[in-house]
Amino acid sequence: MKGVIFTEFLSMVESAHGLDMVDTIIEKSDLPSGGAYTAVGTYPHTEIVSLVCNLSEEISVPVPDLLKAYGQHLFHRLAASYPSFVAQTDDPLEFLELVETYIHVEVRKLYPDAELPSFECSRPNAPNELHMTYHSVRHMEDVCEGLIRGSLEHFHRTANIKRQSIDDDSELFIITLNN
Repeated sequence: MKGVIFTEFLSMVESAHGLDMVDTIIEKSDLPSGGAYTAVGTYPHTEIVSLVCNLSEEISVPVPDLLKAYGQHLFHRLAASYPSFVAQTDDPLEFLELVETYIHVEVRKLYPDAELPSFECSRPNAPNELHMTYHSVRHMEDVCEGLIRGSLEHFHRTANIKRQSIDDDSELFIITLNN
């Protein structure tokens, strides 16, 4: 997993809970990297799992809620760092459709060793509804939901998001924009 995932998570923790909390969760996690991350480095995804679980324990917030909040935070940070990615459209569903075919293509140019989830999108029912199937062995579905919510915030829209597990490595997100 790319280091930007770790650096942004620790930045979020520091902003919300202070540097002492960052030190606490790093120490409790007993990480092979020692918690020293660079944005372009690559680290085992088990380290982010340890950090999130230890933060959950420290602040008594369920892991899924932390991961969703982190996804929202991450979206806004990535949008600020890579404004050309979000400038492709002003429609959040169109933007989400571009994740696999444009954004991940560009990410792979920047980070050829990035191990990204994959997405399949369709609009089977209505133009204001997107079916987005997430595939990943890392099971970061809650982060994905947070990223979706962050994108909706970015485009100043609200939506109903339903989730349905498809198989061990896939989750269907049904995103229906509110009028």
